[in-house]
Amino acid sequence: MSKKILLTGGGTAGHCVPNLALVPALEERGFKPVYIGSYTGIEKKLVTAEKIPYYAISTGKLRRYFDLKNFTDPFRVINGFFQAFGILKKERPDIVFSKGGFVSVPVVKAAKLLKIPVIIHESDMTPGLANKLSYSSASKICCSFRETLQYLPQGKAVFTGSPIRASLLQGDRGKGYAFTGLARGEKPTILVVGGSLGAQHVNEAVRHLLPKLLESYNVVHLCGKGKLDESLKDTPGYVQYEYISGEMPDLFAMADLVISRAGANAIFELLALKKPNILIPLPVGSSRGDQLLNSRSFEKAGYSYLLKDEDLSDESLMKAITHVRENSIDYIDAMNNAKESGAVETIADLIAETSHR
Repeated sequence: MSKKILLTGGGTAGHCVPNLALVPALEERGFKPVYIGSYTGIEKKLVTAEKIPYYAISTGKLRRYFDLKNFTDPFRVINGFFQAFGILKKERPDIVFSKGGFVSVPVVKAAKLLKIPVIIHESDMTPGLANKLSYSSASKICCSFRETLQYLPQGKAVFTGSPIRASLLQGDRGKGYAFTGLARGEKPTILVVGGSLGAQHVNEAVRHLLPKLLESYNVVHLCGKGKLDESLKDTPGYVQYEYISGEMPDLFAMADLVISRAGANAIFELLALKKPNILIPLPVGSSRGDQLLNSRSFEKAGYSYLLKDEDLSDESLMKAITHVRENSIDYIDAMNNAKESGAVETIADLIAETSHR
């Protein structure tokens, strides 16, 4: 008899993609997945593309600063709770797995009320507010970094690493060159990844340095929705895309160096792929500082070169690229010795074990 798992998480790709990475392993263990996300988040597009049943609920952000939406969002969250409660009663899952984001909070709270076991996964070094609000409702709390264990409730915390899509490891370098139209073998390729929402400061820095970069490199630039630069459309050696999904494994396969923001999902993908990389974390003023902590951990382990957003310039970016290229073997060796692997199987086993209790 098959079991059912309800997955939740959204707002950015980082709150959804790890859920999808788990699906094949969960199906192997007899689970049928369904998903609860938001009406407008990127998770709706990603999940429905995988033919997984998708429910949308009302959601609001719980802010720690003044905003007029603070007066209306609590009502959206309450509405989301009742919607989630109804969906859970209808679907009757054996277990709920949450990747965080504010859409997950009403789902986890409703599951607790219905006595459905919940497992949470925390991607970042320090827990986000949405996950903190869900701790009391969780049976287990998984984390990507060993350093995170100190912030989690004892008896619930489990170090697992971050789940990575198996398909990501099956990219084809030749297909990447065919898709981008770049000439193979002439120059090494830099892949620039700003996350599903893009990274404007990184985009500007890369484009400003482009004439110099293209002397020695091809550049594949994932710049985010609405952030294409039409004036660079026909620049030899440079291709740009708003967002890539299906071809992403092939783009990674052709990349010799990756420049990326430092969201947890993104950096664990780079670790799994053993790609020499430069991390440019979101500045603390634009985030709660989790990306800086993530990248410091990876820099300390020898997996990544850390370049702070506030230090980003033509000179510092070129210096970082040159350093990583010259020391790429050292970075790859460090990543080959990493212990943070096998997360998909570890988490899927934990889900199967918890759902039987």
